[in-house]
Amino acid sequence: MFKIGEFSKLSMLTVKALRFYEKEGLLSPAHVDEWSGYRFYEANQLETAATIKALRQLDFSVEEIRAHLSGVPLQKALQAKKDVLLQKQADISARISIINYLMEESDMNYQAVVKEISECIVYSEERLLNQYSEVTALVLESAQECLRLNPGLECVRPDYCFCEYLDGEYKETNMRIRYSQAVTKIGIGNERISFRQLPATKAICIYHKGAYDRLGEAYAYIYRYAMENGYQITGLHRECYIDGIWNKENVEDWLTEIQLPVK
Repeated sequence: MFKIGEFSKLSMLTVKALRFYEKEGLLSPAHVDEWSGYRFYEANQLETAATIKALRQLDFSVEEIRAHLSGVPLQKALQAKKDVLLQKQADISARISIINYLMEESDMNYQAVVKEISECIVYSEERLLNQYSEVTALVLESAQECLRLNPGLECVRPDYCFCEYLDGEYKETNMRIRYSQAVTKIGIGNERISFRQLPATKAICIYHKGAYDRLGEAYAYIYRYAMENGYQITGLHRECYIDGIWNKENVEDWLTEIQLPVK
């Protein structure tokens, strides 16, 4: 058996921490001398100590650790912690991306191109979203509903899909968004899914690389370009998501094309 000082060295936990975990019922000494009050630990308790230390490093509360040591499966709690850390990682990456952009001190990263967007058939769904991160769910659920109504319906090649923002102002929540996907033919719609025939249109197009938080700079550039070059805007701008969280881990690799219909 080990005295508390020896166990402290082996477990890499301070004596103060061991006394705290004893008080909380997480790691009690195997034996306490009734005369001296000395605390003794067994070698097999080192594994429990290591588990407690690891979970505390992951910001698990004493209550969460106690539940695990009492037999509650750990996988669900670990997944929840992982999700929180991944979100923090995404937030940090987005902030770094903004910092890099500001350090460049130039909006000349954008290159406007005027091109013809071909006539196409699209299915669309409009939805009121609480936050922009819900766009991914809108895209997936719209596709599922459309295919349920129209089994075998195919998307055009090359793929073409986009989002339009229908509010007359910028909103951070409760924004109305319409998602559209180009398909090979008109199908059956319902209260959610509608089909439209979009005419060919000329559009000013730019590529935006990085976090969506910075799209404001891209819009400022493309609208200024339209004004300075005498173009008349004929429709809502379209956001085409080429690369994003679904296939790129680094937020700086996300790629969005903005299309502004003009004449």
